[in-house]
Amino acid sequence: MLTYPDIDPVAFAIGPLTVHWYGIMYIVAFGGAWALASYRGKRSELPWSSEQVSDLVFYGALGAVLGGRFGSVIFYNFDRFLADPLWLLRVWEGGMSFHGGFLGVLLAMYLYSRSIKRDFWSTMDFIAPMVPFGLGAGRIGNFIGGELWGRPTEMPWGMVFPHVDSLARHPSQLYQALLEGLLLFTIVWLFSAKPRPRLAVSGLFALCYGSFRFFVEFFRQPDEQLGFIAFNWLTMGQLLSLPMIIAGAVFLGLAYNNQGRFSFNRS
Repeated sequence: MLTYPDIDPVAFAIGPLTVHWYGIMYIVAFGGAWALASYRGKRSELPWSSEQVSDLVFYGALGAVLGGRFGSVIFYNFDRFLADPLWLLRVWEGGMSFHGGFLGVLLAMYLYSRSIKRDFWSTMDFIAPMVPFGLGAGRIGNFIGGELWGRPTEMPWGMVFPHVDSLARHPSQLYQALLEGLLLFTIVWLFSAKPRPRLAVSGLFALCYGSFRFFVEFFRQPDEQLGFIAFNWLTMGQLLSLPMIIAGAVFLGLAYNNQGRFSFNRS
């Protein structure tokens, strides 16, 4: 049995300015996405300039942060928002929803693609391999912040989170960092290294992320304010992941059943 290390959520402070580890993980996520997009953009059949990559990451970051925060409010914490509206702005306290951030990124990419007159789904295929890096960094941030812990377990790697209780629990943040971060990145990056039909890369990302998230929710403690949504086992995370699994399978089917209609490209 392991014990969760007592990590100060504040990385450092300069006068009245405090920098939280959670915020640093966001910088790592977006910085890594920019580096990967720059590398990928130079090797795309439809090249992306340095300026376009920078704008792309800016739009994506804005969509992820705003969408993630609003998604957390709508899907998980609407009552808390009504009681304390300013909580919406206290991002360093946690409270971000991937599914909300995903919707925010979709909207941001749609607007950006229109502004540069590029096909929306080609843009999504281009950015999909970079997203898992940010997801992995975010889950490490969850672990450092001691949030989103797992359900009780008797496995030898079970971890006691003293600020929660004395039970050994699944370190589900690390499970998600490995599945949604490292493994998903490896799968989608290698898949996108060869020319694929339009929609294929986006479809694979959605299918794999949704499946990984659905699976890991069986080890993650349900949100206290929501509990199980149905059947005494279905969580909100699983409910929100189901559309991604279905959409991913549909996109892959469309991509490979309509190759004559969808051009092959690496962007």
